Amino acid sequence: MADVLGEIEQYIEDHLAESLEDLRRLTAIPSVSSKHEGIDDAAAFVRELLAGAGFEARVLPTSGHPVVYADSGGDGSGKTLLCYNHYDVQPAEPLDLWESPPFELTERDGRVYARGVSDDKGQLISRLAAIRAVRAVTGGLPERVKFLVEGEEEVSSPSLEPFVEENRDLLAADACVWEFGGVDPDGRPEVVLGLRGILYVEYRVRTLSRDAHSGSAHNLPNAAWRLVRALNTIQGADGRVLIPGFYDSVQGPTDTDLQLLAGLPSTEEFYHEHFGVKEFVNGHTGMDYRTAVYEPTANIAGIGAGWQGQGSKTVIPAYAMAKMDFRLVPDQDPEDLFSKLRKHLDDGGFSDVEVVKLGAERAATTPGDDPFVQLTARLASEVYGKPAVIDPLVGGTGPVYPFRAFLGTPIVTLGPGDPLSNAHSPNESMSIANFLLGTKHMARLLVEFGDL
Repeated sequence: MADVLGEIEQYIEDHLAESLEDLRRLTAIPSVSSKHEGIDDAAAFVRELLAGAGFEARVLPTSGHPVVYADSGGDGSGKTLLCYNHYDVQPAEPLDLWESPPFELTERDGRVYARGVSDDKGQLISRLAAIRAVRAVTGGLPERVKFLVEGEEEVSSPSLEPFVEENRDLLAADACVWEFGGVDPDGRPEVVLGLRGILYVEYRVRTLSRDAHSGSAHNLPNAAWRLVRALNTIQGADGRVLIPGFYDSVQGPTDTDLQLLAGLPSTEEFYHEHFGVKEFVNGHTGMDYRTAVYEPTANIAGIGAGWQGQGSKTVIPAYAMAKMDFRLVPDQDPEDLFSKLRKHLDDGGFSDVEVVKLGAERAATTPGDDPFVQLTARLASEVYGKPAVIDPLVGGTGPVYPFRAFLGTPIVTLGPGDPLSNAHSPNESMSIANFLLGTKHMARLLVEFGDL
Protein backbone atom coordinates (compact mmCIF):
# COMPACT_ATOMS: atom_id res chain seq x y z
CA MET A 1 0.00 0.00 0.00
CA ALA A 2 2.82 2.40 0.87
CA ASP A 3 4.36 1.97 -2.59
CA VAL A 4 1.02 2.66 -4.29
CA LEU A 5 0.40 5.76 -2.18
CA GLY A 6 3.89 6.97 -2.94
CA GLU A 7 3.32 6.58 -6.67
CA ILE A 8 -0.01 8.40 -6.45
CA GLU A 9 1.52 11.30 -4.54
CA GLN A 10 4.40 11.53 -6.98
CA TYR A 11 1.93 11.61 -9.86
CA ILE A 12 0.09 14.50 -8.18
CA GLU A 13 3.33 16.47 -7.85
CA ASP A 14 4.47 15.66 -11.39
CA HIS A 15 1.17 16.87 -12.87
CA LEU A 16 0.83 20.04 -10.79
CA ALA A 17 1.27 22.28 -13.84
CA GLU A 18 -1.65 20.57 -15.60
CA SER A 19 -3.86 21.05 -12.55
CA LEU A 20 -2.98 24.74 -12.32
CA GLU A 21 -3.75 25.12 -16.02
CA ASP A 22 -7.21 23.64 -15.44
CA LEU A 23 -7.62 26.07 -12.55
CA ARG A 24 -6.48 28.99 -14.72
CA ARG A 25 -9.10 28.20 -17.35
CA LEU A 26 -11.85 27.71 -14.76
CA THR A 27 -11.13 30.90 -12.79
CA ALA A 28 -11.04 32.88 -16.05
CA ILE A 29 -14.81 32.38 -16.28
CA PRO A 30 -16.47 35.12 -14.15
CA SER A 31 -19.30 32.90 -12.90
CA VAL A 32 -20.81 35.42 -10.45
CA SER A 33 -24.16 33.91 -9.47
CA SER A 34 -25.57 37.10 -7.94
CA LYS A 35 -25.14 38.79 -11.33
CA HIS A 36 -26.03 35.69 -13.41
CA GLU A 37 -22.71 36.09 -15.22
CA GLY A 38 -20.78 33.28 -16.89
CA ILE A 39 -23.04 30.60 -15.51
CA ASP A 40 -23.61 28.53 -18.64
CA ASP A 41 -19.96 28.80 -19.68
CA ALA A 42 -18.78 27.65 -16.25
CA ALA A 43 -21.22 24.72 -16.13
CA ALA A 44 -20.14 23.61 -19.60
CA PHE A 45 -16.45 23.78 -18.69
CA VAL A 46 -16.96 21.87 -15.43
CA ARG A 47 -18.76 19.16 -17.41
CA GLU A 48 -15.76 19.08 -19.79
CA LEU A 49 -13.33 18.75 -16.87
CA LEU A 50 -15.29 15.90 -15.29
CA ALA A 51 -15.61 14.08 -18.61
CA GLY A 52 -11.87 14.46 -19.09
CA ALA A 53 -11.33 12.80 -15.70
CA GLY A 54 -13.23 9.72 -16.84
CA PHE A 55 -16.76 10.54 -15.68
CA GLU A 56 -20.02 10.44 -17.52
CA ALA A 57 -21.01 14.05 -16.96
CA ARG A 58 -24.18 15.98 -17.69
CA VAL A 59 -25.46 19.51 -17.22
CA LEU A 60 -28.90 19.24 -15.64
CA PRO A 61 -31.50 21.99 -15.28
CA THR A 62 -32.93 23.21 -12.00
CA SER A 63 -35.43 25.94 -11.22
CA GLY A 64 -32.43 28.30 -11.27
CA HIS A 65 -28.86 27.84 -12.43
CA PRO A 66 -27.96 24.40 -13.81
CA VAL A 67 -26.03 21.75 -11.90
CA VAL A 68 -23.35 19.46 -13.26
CA TYR A 69 -23.79 15.80 -12.35
CA ALA A 70 -21.07 13.23 -12.97
CA ASP A 71 -20.78 9.50 -12.25
CA SER A 72 -17.76 7.24 -12.52
CA GLY A 73 -20.07 4.26 -13.00
CA GLY A 74 -20.18 0.90 -11.25
CA ASP A 75 -22.44 -2.05 -10.57
CA GLY A 76 -23.56 -0.74 -7.19
CA SER A 77 -21.93 -3.55 -5.22
CA GLY A 78 -19.37 -1.35 -3.47
CA LYS A 79 -19.20 1.97 -1.70
CA THR A 80 -20.25 5.24 -3.34
CA LEU A 81 -18.63 8.58 -2.52
CA LEU A 82 -20.38 11.84 -3.42
CA CYS A 83 -18.43 15.07 -3.90
CA TYR A 84 -20.33 18.34 -3.60
CA ASN A 85 -18.81 21.49 -5.10
CA HIS A 86 -19.98 24.72 -6.71
CA TYR A 87 -18.79 26.61 -9.76
CA ASP A 88 -20.24 30.02 -8.88
CA VAL A 89 -18.25 32.74 -7.13
CA GLN A 90 -18.73 35.98 -5.24
CA PRO A 91 -18.48 39.35 -7.04
CA ALA A 92 -14.89 40.59 -7.35
CA GLU A 93 -15.67 44.15 -6.24
CA PRO A 94 -14.06 46.34 -4.98
CA LEU A 95 -11.76 45.91 -7.97
CA ASP A 96 -9.29 48.60 -6.93
CA LEU A 97 -8.19 46.48 -3.96
CA TRP A 98 -6.98 43.60 -6.13
CA GLU A 99 -3.24 43.46 -6.75
CA SER A 100 -3.82 41.45 -9.95
CA PRO A 101 -6.87 41.02 -12.22
CA PRO A 102 -9.46 38.92 -10.32
CA PHE A 103 -10.20 36.59 -13.23
CA GLU A 104 -6.60 36.01 -14.29
CA LEU A 105 -4.82 33.35 -12.24
CA THR A 106 -1.62 34.95 -10.96
CA GLU A 107 1.18 33.29 -8.98
CA ARG A 108 3.06 35.18 -6.25
CA ASP A 109 5.26 33.81 -3.48
CA GLY A 110 3.92 30.27 -3.54
CA ARG A 111 0.27 31.25 -3.81
CA VAL A 112 -2.12 31.64 -6.75
CA TYR A 113 -4.59 34.51 -6.81
CA ALA A 114 -8.00 34.80 -8.52
CA ARG A 115 -11.66 35.07 -7.60
CA GLY A 116 -12.92 31.58 -6.75
CA VAL A 117 -9.45 30.05 -6.51
CA SER A 118 -10.19 28.93 -2.94
CA ASP A 119 -13.98 29.15 -2.89
CA ASP A 120 -14.59 26.81 -4.64
CA LYS A 121 -12.82 26.22 -7.93
CA GLY A 122 -9.46 25.23 -6.45
CA GLN A 123 -11.21 22.67 -4.26
CA LEU A 124 -12.87 21.11 -7.31
CA ILE A 125 -9.64 20.99 -9.31
CA SER A 126 -7.86 19.40 -6.32
CA ARG A 127 -10.38 16.56 -6.23
CA LEU A 128 -10.13 15.98 -9.95
CA ALA A 129 -6.33 15.90 -9.65
CA ALA A 130 -6.61 13.24 -6.96
CA ILE A 131 -8.98 11.16 -9.08
CA ARG A 132 -6.70 11.36 -12.11
CA ALA A 133 -3.74 10.26 -10.00
CA VAL A 134 -5.54 7.27 -8.49
CA ARG A 135 -6.82 6.20 -11.91
CA ALA A 136 -3.39 6.56 -13.51
CA VAL A 137 -1.55 4.54 -10.86
CA THR A 138 -4.13 1.86 -10.00
CA GLY A 139 -6.03 1.64 -13.28
CA GLY A 140 -9.36 2.71 -11.80
CA LEU A 141 -11.21 3.83 -8.69
CA PRO A 142 -11.79 1.50 -5.71
CA GLU A 143 -15.33 2.85 -5.32
CA ARG A 144 -18.02 4.60 -7.29
CA VAL A 145 -17.63 8.38 -7.25
CA LYS A 146 -20.28 10.96 -8.05
CA PHE A 147 -20.06 14.73 -8.35
CA LEU A 148 -22.76 17.33 -7.88
CA VAL A 149 -21.48 20.80 -8.81
CA GLU A 150 -24.02 23.60 -8.47
CA GLY A 151 -24.11 27.24 -9.54
CA GLU A 152 -25.99 29.00 -6.74
CA GLU A 153 -24.03 28.32 -3.54
CA GLU A 154 -23.02 31.96 -3.20
CA VAL A 155 -26.68 33.04 -3.26
CA SER A 156 -27.89 30.50 -0.66
CA SER A 157 -28.55 27.61 -3.10
CA PRO A 158 -32.28 28.30 -3.63
CA SER A 159 -32.67 25.52 -6.24
CA LEU A 160 -30.54 22.83 -4.64
CA GLU A 161 -32.81 21.45 -1.91
CA PRO A 162 -35.69 20.57 -4.28
CA PHE A 163 -33.17 19.12 -6.77
CA VAL A 164 -31.64 16.85 -4.13
CA GLU A 165 -35.04 15.81 -2.81
CA GLU A 166 -36.29 14.95 -6.31
CA ASN A 167 -33.10 13.09 -7.28
CA ARG A 168 -32.42 10.96 -4.21
CA ASP A 169 -31.79 7.81 -6.25
CA LEU A 170 -29.48 9.58 -8.69
CA LEU A 171 -27.41 11.06 -5.86
CA ALA A 172 -27.51 8.08 -3.48
CA ALA A 173 -24.16 7.61 -1.75
CA ASP A 174 -22.58 6.24 1.41
CA ALA A 175 -20.70 9.44 2.29
CA CYS A 176 -20.07 12.96 1.03
CA VAL A 177 -17.00 15.16 0.74
CA TRP A 178 -18.13 18.77 1.12
CA GLU A 179 -17.12 21.72 -1.00
CA PHE A 180 -14.41 23.28 1.14
CA GLY A 181 -11.59 22.21 3.41
CA GLY A 182 -8.15 23.17 4.56
CA VAL A 183 -5.93 23.92 7.53
CA ASP A 184 -6.13 26.08 10.65
CA PRO A 185 -3.73 28.97 11.43
CA ASP A 186 -1.12 26.47 12.69
CA GLY A 187 -1.28 24.29 9.60
CA ARG A 188 -3.33 21.50 11.18
CA PRO A 189 -5.86 19.89 8.84
CA GLU A 190 -9.46 20.68 9.74
CA VAL A 191 -12.38 18.29 9.34
CA VAL A 192 -15.62 20.27 9.60
CA LEU A 193 -18.82 18.34 10.38
CA GLY A 194 -21.53 20.99 10.38
CA LEU A 195 -22.57 24.36 9.02
CA ARG A 196 -25.02 26.87 10.42
CA GLY A 197 -28.15 27.87 8.55
CA ILE A 198 -29.10 31.32 7.38
CA LEU A 199 -32.01 33.67 6.92
CA TYR A 200 -30.95 36.66 4.82
CA VAL A 201 -33.34 39.59 4.56
CA GLU A 202 -33.46 43.15 3.28
CA TYR A 203 -35.40 45.88 5.10
CA ARG A 204 -36.84 48.77 3.13
CA VAL A 205 -38.42 51.94 4.50
CA ARG A 206 -39.85 54.90 2.57
CA THR A 207 -41.21 57.94 4.41
CA LEU A 208 -41.20 60.57 1.63
CA SER A 209 -41.59 60.63 -2.13
CA ARG A 210 -38.10 62.20 -2.39
CA ASP A 211 -35.31 63.54 -0.15
CA ALA A 212 -36.20 66.81 1.55
CA HIS A 213 -34.36 69.82 3.02
CA SER A 214 -33.32 69.02 6.60
CA GLY A 215 -34.67 72.38 7.67
CA SER A 216 -38.05 70.60 7.64
CA ALA A 217 -36.89 67.79 9.95
CA HIS A 218 -39.24 69.11 12.65
CA ASN A 219 -42.20 67.99 10.50
CA LEU A 220 -41.06 65.53 7.84
CA PRO A 221 -40.33 61.92 8.84
CA ASN A 222 -36.83 60.55 8.34
CA ALA A 223 -36.55 57.06 6.77
CA ALA A 224 -33.13 56.43 8.33
CA TRP A 225 -34.39 57.04 11.86
CA ARG A 226 -37.43 54.89 11.17
CA LEU A 227 -35.24 52.01 10.04
CA VAL A 228 -32.78 52.37 12.93
CA ARG A 229 -35.61 52.22 15.44
CA ALA A 230 -37.00 49.09 13.82
CA LEU A 231 -33.58 47.42 13.80
CA ASN A 232 -33.11 48.30 17.45
CA THR A 233 -36.04 46.03 18.35
CA ILE A 234 -34.40 42.97 16.76
CA GLN A 235 -31.27 42.53 18.87
CA GLY A 236 -30.42 43.49 22.42
CA ALA A 237 -27.15 44.99 23.60
CA ASP A 238 -25.95 41.51 24.64
CA GLY A 239 -26.44 40.19 21.10
CA ARG A 240 -29.51 38.14 21.98
CA VAL A 241 -32.23 38.23 19.33
CA LEU A 242 -35.47 39.76 20.66
CA ILE A 243 -37.94 38.18 18.21
CA PRO A 244 -40.48 36.14 20.24
CA GLY A 245 -40.04 32.41 19.66
CA PHE A 246 -36.66 32.82 17.96
CA TYR A 247 -34.94 30.37 20.32
CA ASP A 248 -37.77 27.85 20.68
CA SER A 249 -36.11 25.07 18.66
CA VAL A 250 -32.46 25.84 19.43
CA GLN A 251 -30.48 22.76 20.42
CA GLY A 252 -27.15 23.26 22.14
CA PRO A 253 -24.03 21.15 21.61
CA THR A 254 -24.11 17.46 22.52
CA ASP A 255 -21.61 15.88 24.91
CA THR A 256 -19.62 14.65 21.89
CA ASP A 257 -19.70 18.16 20.40
CA LEU A 258 -18.40 19.61 23.66
CA GLN A 259 -15.55 17.10 23.72
CA LEU A 260 -14.60 18.04 20.17
CA LEU A 261 -14.85 21.75 20.95
CA ALA A 262 -12.65 21.33 24.01
CA GLY A 263 -10.02 19.70 21.80
CA LEU A 264 -9.95 22.53 19.27
CA PRO A 265 -6.81 24.69 19.23
CA SER A 266 -7.51 28.30 20.07
CA THR A 267 -7.85 30.76 17.18
CA GLU A 268 -8.28 33.75 19.47
CA GLU A 269 -4.78 35.14 18.97
CA PHE A 270 -5.01 34.73 15.19
CA TYR A 271 -8.30 36.66 15.02
CA HIS A 272 -7.02 39.35 17.36
CA GLU A 273 -4.11 39.94 15.00
CA HIS A 274 -5.83 39.30 11.67
CA PHE A 275 -8.83 41.57 12.32
CA GLY A 276 -7.33 43.93 14.87
CA VAL A 277 -10.15 43.20 17.32
CA LYS A 278 -9.52 44.09 20.95
CA GLU A 279 -12.35 42.13 22.55
CA PHE A 280 -14.73 39.49 21.22
CA VAL A 281 -18.52 39.74 21.53
CA ASN A 282 -19.60 39.60 25.17
CA GLY A 283 -15.96 39.15 26.16
CA HIS A 284 -15.90 35.56 24.88
CA THR A 285 -12.73 33.64 25.59
CA GLY A 286 -11.75 30.04 26.24
CA MET A 287 -14.64 27.58 26.11
CA ASP A 288 -17.20 30.40 25.79
CA TYR A 289 -15.40 31.48 22.60
CA ARG A 290 -15.72 27.92 21.23
CA THR A 291 -19.34 27.23 22.20
CA ALA A 292 -20.57 30.64 20.95
CA VAL A 293 -21.01 29.11 17.48
CA TYR A 294 -24.09 27.33 18.87
CA GLU A 295 -25.76 30.70 19.50
CA PRO A 296 -27.77 32.06 16.53
CA THR A 297 -26.99 35.62 15.50
CA ALA A 298 -28.53 38.70 13.84
CA ASN A 299 -25.89 40.52 11.82
CA ILE A 300 -26.36 43.83 10.00
CA ALA A 301 -24.49 43.16 6.77
CA GLY A 302 -25.12 46.54 5.16
CA ILE A 303 -27.09 49.72 5.71
CA GLY A 304 -27.72 52.83 3.63
CA ALA A 305 -29.73 56.04 3.52
CA GLY A 306 -29.45 59.66 2.52
CA TRP A 307 -26.24 61.49 1.63
CA GLN A 308 -23.03 59.47 1.88
CA GLY A 309 -20.76 61.44 -0.42
CA GLN A 310 -17.89 63.73 0.48
CA GLY A 311 -18.72 66.82 2.48
CA SER A 312 -22.11 67.88 3.81
CA LYS A 313 -25.56 67.81 2.29
CA THR A 314 -28.44 68.69 4.56
CA VAL A 315 -31.20 66.29 3.57
CA ILE A 316 -33.91 64.21 5.15
CA PRO A 317 -33.56 60.68 3.67
CA ALA A 318 -36.76 59.60 1.96
CA TYR A 319 -35.63 55.98 1.72
CA ALA A 320 -33.50 53.69 3.88
CA MET A 321 -32.49 50.05 3.57
CA ALA A 322 -30.49 47.46 5.45
CA LYS A 323 -29.43 43.88 4.83
CA MET A 324 -29.31 41.39 7.69
CA ASP A 325 -28.25 37.78 7.96
CA PHE A 326 -29.43 35.58 10.79
CA ARG A 327 -27.03 32.66 11.27
CA LEU A 328 -29.04 29.71 12.52
CA VAL A 329 -28.21 26.56 14.47
CA PRO A 330 -29.55 23.00 14.06
CA ASP A 331 -33.35 22.63 14.21
CA GLN A 332 -34.11 26.29 13.51
CA ASP A 333 -36.39 26.68 10.48
CA PRO A 334 -35.66 29.88 8.51
CA GLU A 335 -39.14 29.95 6.96
CA ASP A 336 -40.72 29.87 10.42
CA LEU A 337 -38.35 32.55 11.66
CA PHE A 338 -39.13 34.79 8.70
CA SER A 339 -42.81 34.67 9.70
CA LYS A 340 -41.88 35.42 13.30
CA LEU A 341 -39.76 38.39 12.17
CA ARG A 342 -42.64 39.83 10.16
CA LYS A 343 -45.03 39.43 13.10
CA HIS A 344 -42.50 40.96 15.49
CA LEU A 345 -42.24 44.11 13.38
CA ASP A 346 -46.00 44.33 12.89
CA ASP A 347 -46.68 43.90 16.61
CA GLY A 348 -44.08 46.57 17.39
CA GLY A 349 -45.75 49.16 15.17
CA PHE A 350 -43.40 48.74 12.19
CA SER A 351 -45.80 47.30 9.63
CA ASP A 352 -44.53 49.95 7.21
CA VAL A 353 -41.06 48.35 7.20
CA GLU A 354 -40.90 46.05 4.18
CA VAL A 355 -38.96 42.80 4.68
CA VAL A 356 -37.74 40.90 1.61
CA LYS A 357 -36.32 37.39 2.03
CA LEU A 358 -33.11 37.02 0.00
CA GLY A 359 -31.97 33.58 1.17
CA ALA A 360 -32.83 30.75 3.53
CA GLU A 361 -31.03 27.54 4.47
CA ARG A 362 -31.20 25.18 7.43
CA ALA A 363 -28.24 24.05 9.52
CA ALA A 364 -27.08 20.44 9.67
CA THR A 365 -24.29 18.41 11.25
CA THR A 366 -22.67 14.97 11.10
CA PRO A 367 -21.98 13.02 14.33
CA GLY A 368 -18.34 13.21 15.33
CA ASP A 369 -18.08 9.49 16.02
CA ASP A 370 -19.12 8.43 12.49
CA PRO A 371 -16.55 5.99 10.98
CA PHE A 372 -16.21 8.13 7.84
CA VAL A 373 -15.29 11.12 10.01
CA GLN A 374 -12.68 9.10 11.86
CA LEU A 375 -11.20 7.74 8.61
CA THR A 376 -10.94 11.23 7.10
CA ALA A 377 -9.27 12.58 10.25
CA ARG A 378 -6.78 9.69 10.43
CA LEU A 379 -5.76 10.09 6.79
CA ALA A 380 -5.40 13.85 7.24
CA SER A 381 -3.01 13.32 10.13
CA GLU A 382 -0.94 10.95 7.99
CA VAL A 383 -0.71 13.36 5.05
CA TYR A 384 -0.08 16.57 6.98
CA GLY A 385 2.07 15.09 9.74
CA LYS A 386 -0.06 16.88 12.33
CA PRO A 387 -3.13 15.75 14.31
CA ALA A 388 -6.35 16.62 12.53
CA VAL A 389 -8.78 19.06 14.11
CA ILE A 390 -12.42 17.93 14.09
CA ASP A 391 -14.81 20.87 14.31
CA PRO A 392 -18.45 19.91 14.95
CA LEU A 393 -19.95 23.23 13.74
CA VAL A 394 -18.56 26.33 12.06
CA GLY A 395 -20.12 29.75 11.71
CA GLY A 396 -20.60 29.79 7.96
CA THR A 397 -23.47 28.39 5.92
CA GLY A 398 -23.82 25.91 3.09
CA PRO A 399 -26.58 23.64 1.79
CA VAL A 400 -25.72 20.65 4.00
CA TYR A 401 -29.29 20.14 5.16
CA PRO A 402 -30.74 18.44 2.04
CA PHE A 403 -27.78 16.04 1.90
CA ARG A 404 -28.29 15.01 5.52
CA ALA A 405 -32.08 15.04 5.34
CA PHE A 406 -32.68 13.34 1.99
CA LEU A 407 -29.52 11.31 1.34
CA GLY A 408 -28.47 10.57 4.92
CA THR A 409 -24.79 10.82 4.05
CA PRO A 410 -22.17 11.70 6.65
CA ILE A 411 -20.36 14.84 5.49
CA VAL A 412 -16.72 15.86 5.94
CA THR A 413 -14.48 18.60 4.61
CA LEU A 414 -10.98 18.38 3.18
CA GLY A 415 -9.05 20.48 0.71
CA PRO A 416 -6.46 23.19 0.04
CA GLY A 417 -7.91 26.17 1.90
CA ASP A 418 -6.24 28.12 4.71
CA PRO A 419 -6.96 31.19 6.87
CA LEU A 420 -5.09 33.49 4.47
CA SER A 421 -7.22 32.55 1.45
CA ASN A 422 -9.35 35.73 1.65
CA ALA A 423 -12.43 33.95 0.35
CA HIS A 424 -15.15 36.51 -0.54
CA SER A 425 -12.54 39.29 -0.32
CA PRO A 426 -10.11 40.97 -2.72
CA ASN A 427 -6.93 39.02 -3.46
CA GLU A 428 -8.51 35.62 -2.87
CA SER A 429 -5.73 33.06 -2.99
CA MET A 430 -4.64 29.47 -2.47
CA SER A 431 -1.32 28.06 -1.27
CA ILE A 432 0.22 25.76 -3.87
CA ALA A 433 1.76 23.65 -1.09
CA ASN A 434 -1.67 23.24 0.50
CA PHE A 435 -3.13 22.35 -2.90
CA LEU A 436 -0.72 19.42 -3.08
CA LEU A 437 -1.47 18.33 0.51
CA GLY A 438 -5.24 18.58 0.06
CA THR A 439 -5.01 16.62 -3.17
CA LYS A 440 -2.95 13.88 -1.52
CA HIS A 441 -5.47 13.70 1.32
CA MET A 442 -8.31 13.26 -1.15
CA ALA A 443 -6.34 10.58 -3.00
CA ARG A 444 -5.79 8.57 0.17
CA LEU A 445 -9.47 8.80 0.99
CA LEU A 446 -10.31 7.44 -2.47
CA VAL A 447 -7.94 4.53 -1.93
CA GLU A 448 -9.17 3.56 1.54
CA PHE A 449 -12.87 4.52 1.56
CA GLY A 450 -13.95 1.41 -0.32
CA ASP A 451 -12.66 -0.79 2.54
CA LEU A 452 -14.31 1.23 5.33
